Amino acid sequence: MIGLLYLIIAVFWGSALCGRLFSGLGGLTKISFSGKQLKISSLFLLVPAWVYLGVLPMTWFVYFASYLLRNAAHGMRIANAAAMLLFLTGGLVLYLCGKKNRLTAEKPGLRLSRGELVFLLLVLYLSVRLFWTTFRIEGNQLYVGLSVFSDFSPHLGMIRSFSSGNNFPTTYSHFAGQDIKYHFMFQFLVGNLEFLGMRLDYAFNVPSLIGFVSTFSLLYVLAARLTARKSAGFVACLLFAFRSSPSVFRYLGGLPAGTNLWKALFEHSSFVGYTTHEDWGLWNLNVYCNQRHLAFTLGVLLFVLMLFLPHLYAAAGRLRAEWRGSRGHIRFFFQRSLFCAEGWSIGGKKGVTRAVCAGLLLGALAFWNGAVTIAALLVLFVLAAVSDRRLEFLIAAVLAVLLSALQSAFFIDGSAVTAELLFGFIAENRTVFGVIDYVFRLTGFVLFVVAGVFVAANAEGRCATAAFAAPFAFSFFVSLTPDVTVNHKYIMISLMLLGIPAALGIARLWDRKKASARAAAVLLTVLLTATGVFEYAIVLNRNAAQNNLKFDVNDELTAWIRENADAQDIFLTSNYALNNVVLGGAMLFNGWQYFSWSAGYDTELRAWLVQQMYEAESPEELRQLTEENHIRYIIVDHDNRTSGNYTVREDVIERTFLAVYSQGEGDWRTTIYDVSMPVK
Repeated sequence: MIGLLYLIIAVFWGSALCGRLFSGLGGLTKISFSGKQLKISSLFLLVPAWVYLGVLPMTWFVYFASYLLRNAAHGMRIANAAAMLLFLTGGLVLYLCGKKNRLTAEKPGLRLSRGELVFLLLVLYLSVRLFWTTFRIEGNQLYVGLSVFSDFSPHLGMIRSFSSGNNFPTTYSHFAGQDIKYHFMFQFLVGNLEFLGMRLDYAFNVPSLIGFVSTFSLLYVLAARLTARKSAGFVACLLFAFRSSPSVFRYLGGLPAGTNLWKALFEHSSFVGYTTHEDWGLWNLNVYCNQRHLAFTLGVLLFVLMLFLPHLYAAAGRLRAEWRGSRGHIRFFFQRSLFCAEGWSIGGKKGVTRAVCAGLLLGALAFWNGAVTIAALLVLFVLAAVSDRRLEFLIAAVLAVLLSALQSAFFIDGSAVTAELLFGFIAENRTVFGVIDYVFRLTGFVLFVVAGVFVAANAEGRCATAAFAAPFAFSFFVSLTPDVTVNHKYIMISLMLLGIPAALGIARLWDRKKASARAAAVLLTVLLTATGVFEYAIVLNRNAAQNNLKFDVNDELTAWIRENADAQDIFLTSNYALNNVVLGGAMLFNGWQYFSWSAGYDTELRAWLVQQMYEAESPEELRQLTEENHIRYIIVDHDNRTSGNYTVREDVIERTFLAVYSQGEGDWRTTIYDVSMPVK
């Protein structure tokens, strides 16, 4: 109940702040960027704005207050109480102060049309089905989907490290004892909601649902305002949900004669992949199931674009009016835009507010999902080059980078990212033609549709499309992490945005009202979404109840860890992925290495140290190693006893430290030794 109250207060504060900063925001849904009339419910823009302007600052406040109170009894309780009181009071004050302005302001159109109601219900159904299929509690059993359990290992470990572990200063749950390089704030939000009494599956799924629905809502509004068509907004969301790829057609083409096509399509449970890692489910809705922080934060990028895209249209309109047949497009652009006062002006107080708000929102995302911050800056950089009011873009970018740098300096020892030129992303053949082949096999026909719309578009449309493609291009030339595969987020963000011009192409075909044109629109939609629909069925089948990993909510080992250890207690264990120890919030000295390695940690050294400690030949050697590595608990279990990387000297551990927990028999016995309790 208190966790739900936390979210309500956050959204209430966000609504009050939004009304103060952007008094006319709801009216933006009545008109496209090009000035054409629209009838879109303002709820699709206002509610997501309230969510992001409320949840992000309030959660950051709770985090830093909890950090400052980390040594106090009930520090997180005090931090949450202070936050809820402060933000509730602040929201009431803002509402009272802005009462006069609200009375005179134009009323936003909140009513949903029939089409919008159906759209919203479908998005809610999609989100609930995805999130609760992959993670839920029924009775005393926690069900974790087969397609998400590996990524959920560090996520659930981080969540539990906050809800029961007091993880301040914050360290990574799969690489305890060092700085935190991973964007963890969504996990903190979830952990805090569980700490406030919300059941774990609701604490995880409700924010995921709110963020994902907000993303769909803002994408609908952005696409409709860019294209001046509500229908294009709906189609853009359809293309976002169900990606374009030739994979389903290649899969069907490889089926033997006589195969039952219905079963082959809708009972299949393994991801079909014809590009590197596509069989991971790397490009479809499964990503938003296992990376809930991405699903939550994408809407912030869309909201910021909503604030800045009018500057592109203003510049295009001004230049078009001033052109009057002058020669030399490039020279004219430099003279009348890039090096003129109009191009670098700022829109007064509202412009400053817009720029500061956008910069703070993007900067605040750095440790929610840093890829979204980087992608947003890439898109804004291209837009700034061809828009008016570049000072607003500059202010937003400087604030975002500064805030990100401050957070990185606070959380990370050394550099947050290491940029490296790397052509080709994860294409099998990293040549120009190899990459072109890879892109087609990955994206199918959608980029051809985008290219066709680009050729027929006006200046504004072409510039917006070029800006939307910036993260896509970036991913094929630059790597910021040891594992370049994580660049797939930039590609997915670009494809989400490029779905808007693709949707415009489909909407234009439909608007011709000829049977042949509408048939072509339907056929094109099927071609662009068939693989995504197929993969949606795969996600559901792969995460069906019989395929789920099941954990006892009341497991004795999990309960012992939650009651007896906190985030300062480092566990020496096997390289766990997801198990009852991780669910207890145990801080692992060296968990499953892929997660830590891809985040930039030195996993090879840790693996060697694990071997040295488990193979220590004397109590003296073991005591020295555990002291040097700040180990509090040692776990010996079946994984250790059957490890191919070392031979555990359990006899030495037994002679050195006291066993404080034991469960099971024989090789399957799990024993926890407390390093702070030496055997006398």
